[in-house]
Amino acid sequence: MLLPLAAAAGAAEVTVLTATRIHTMDALQPRAQAMAFDEGGRILSVGSGEALLRQYPDARRLDVGNVTVIPGLIDAHGHVAGLGLNAMQADLAGATSKDEALQRLREFADDLPEGVWLLGRGWDQNLWPGKQFPTAADLDAAFPDRPVWLRRVDGHAGWANSAAMALVERDLAGDWQPDGGKIERDGQGRPSGVFVDAAMDLVDAQVPELDDAIAERALALGMQAAVEHGLTGVHDAGVSLATLRHYQQLADRGEMPLRINAMAAGDGDALAMLCRDGLYQHRAGHLQMRSVKLFADGALGSRGAALLTDYSDDHGNRGLLMAKPEQLAEATAKARRCGVQVATHAIGDRGNRVVLDAYAQALGNEVGGDHRWRIEHAQVLSPADLPRLAQMGVIASMQPTHATSDMPWAGDRLGPQRIETAYAWRELRDSGARLALGSDFPVESVDPRLGLYSATTRTDADGLPLGGWQPEEKLTAFEALRGFTLDAAYAGFDEDEVGSLEVGKRADFVVLAQDPLVIDPVQLRALQVLATYVDGRAVYTAPTE
Repeated sequence: MLLPLAAAAGAAEVTVLTATRIHTMDALQPRAQAMAFDEGGRILSVGSGEALLRQYPDARRLDVGNVTVIPGLIDAHGHVAGLGLNAMQADLAGATSKDEALQRLREFADDLPEGVWLLGRGWDQNLWPGKQFPTAADLDAAFPDRPVWLRRVDGHAGWANSAAMALVERDLAGDWQPDGGKIERDGQGRPSGVFVDAAMDLVDAQVPELDDAIAERALALGMQAAVEHGLTGVHDAGVSLATLRHYQQLADRGEMPLRINAMAAGDGDALAMLCRDGLYQHRAGHLQMRSVKLFADGALGSRGAALLTDYSDDHGNRGLLMAKPEQLAEATAKARRCGVQVATHAIGDRGNRVVLDAYAQALGNEVGGDHRWRIEHAQVLSPADLPRLAQMGVIASMQPTHATSDMPWAGDRLGPQRIETAYAWRELRDSGARLALGSDFPVESVDPRLGLYSATTRTDADGLPLGGWQPEEKLTAFEALRGFTLDAAYAGFDEDEVGSLEVGKRADFVVLAQDPLVIDPVQLRALQVLATYVDGRAVYTAPTE
C-alpha cells in the first residue's frame, strides 16, 4: 500500500520517494533507497533516504514502504488500437476448439444490431483438434446474413463467412493470388474463407471505417490496459496518419497516461508526413514518431513466414514475402533519405535475410553506425545471418512470449535443424546484438510480467517443459528487465529520458510488491504491480482489498 506522508503546503516542488529498494538500471549506481524528482517529473537526485531528506528538507514525502521500485517498463512492440478494439470485439483468444470459438461468437452477436459486421480476433487453429484452418461454412450456419470477419491471433490471417466474401469487389475463385498473400481455396478453386497476409486486404477494404470517437476510445482503452500492467511506454508498431491524429487529439487534452513511440505504417501517408515535415515530437513529451514499420513476410503460425527451404510440415510451401525484395529495398532507401529509423517485421529465415540485405544496401558505408534500425520479431535466423545483426548494429526487437506460445508446434514447422537458431535470445545477445523486448499485444498479453517470466524460464504457465524449451536460450532476470527498460529505450532513441532512474531522466517507475531480481524466476508472472508512475505522477494504483 502506498503511504504518502503529509508535507507543508507550498513545499511540493520536490518529492522524495523512499522504498526498501530501488533498482535503477544505472550501472554506476544500481541500487538506492530514495529518489527525488521535481514537479515536472524530472529526477533530481538518487541515493539514500537519509541523504535525500537532508538535501530536500521541505520536500513532499512519498514512502512506498517495503517494496521494490524499478524503471518504467517499455513494450518495444505492441499495437495499442488493436488492444483497445479487442475489448470492443469478439475475443477468441485461447479457444481450444472451433465449437468454442463459434459459441463465443454467438454470445457476442446477441448484443449486435442487425446487419452490423461481427468482428473478432484471437482464433488459433493450432489449439484445435486436427489443427486445420476453419472455413466459411463453419460460420455460415450460425451467421448466414451478417458479415463476419475474424483475425487470427497473430493478425496474419483472417476468417470470413460467405456474407463477408460476397462483398469483396472481385471474383475470389480460380487460381490467382494477390501479391504477398494467399487465398485458401478448396479443390474446386473456391475460396474456403481464410485469407493470409496481404490477401486480408480484400476483406478489410469492405469493413466500415471506425468513426473518430471509437478510434480514440480504442487508443484510450489500450493505453489504460498498458499502465495497469506496469508499462510506462509502448512502441506502437504500425500507425497510420489518421491514428497519429487521434493520438495527437488525446495528447492535446492531456489524456495520454504513458509514452507512445509511434511507428509509421509502411510506405504510406505517415511516412510521407515524416519525409515532408521531419521527425515528429508532441510538445507534451508523451508522443513521438520517428520510425517506419515495414513488412518482409508473414507469420509462422499461418505458414506465411518466408523460409529459405520448405516448411517441414508442408512440403512445397516456403511462406510469403509481403513485399518483393526490390520493393523493400526501395522503401528502406526512402526512409534512409528522410532520416527515419526503419523497423521491419521479419519472422522466417528468408524474411530476415531479405531485411538484412536491404539494410546493408541502404546504409552502405554507415552500416555499423548509430542508425538503430530494427528487425521486429527476428524469430528464425539462419546460422549465417544471426551474427549479422550485431555486426550491422541492427536491434533485435523480440517478444519472449512468442516462444512459449509457439513451442508446441514451432518444431513441426521448422524441423530439428532450423529450430536451433529460432527464438535465439541468448545467442543473439551473446553475439553482441541489443535485444529490445516486447509482447506484440494483442497477439500476446499486454502484461510484461509474462514476458519476464518467458524470457527467464522458457516454460508455459504450468512450468512446462521442465527446465525450459531450448533452455540454453534463457535470459537472466536482469537481462530480461534490461530488455524492457534500457534496451527498449535505446531502440526508441529515448535512453537519455527513460529506461533507468538517473539524475536528469524522467521519473517513470513501477512499484512492485516483490523484487524481480531476487525471487525465483518462476514467480515473475505473479509479480504484483502496486502502482505505475509517469513523470512522477501515479497513472495507476492497484485497488486495496
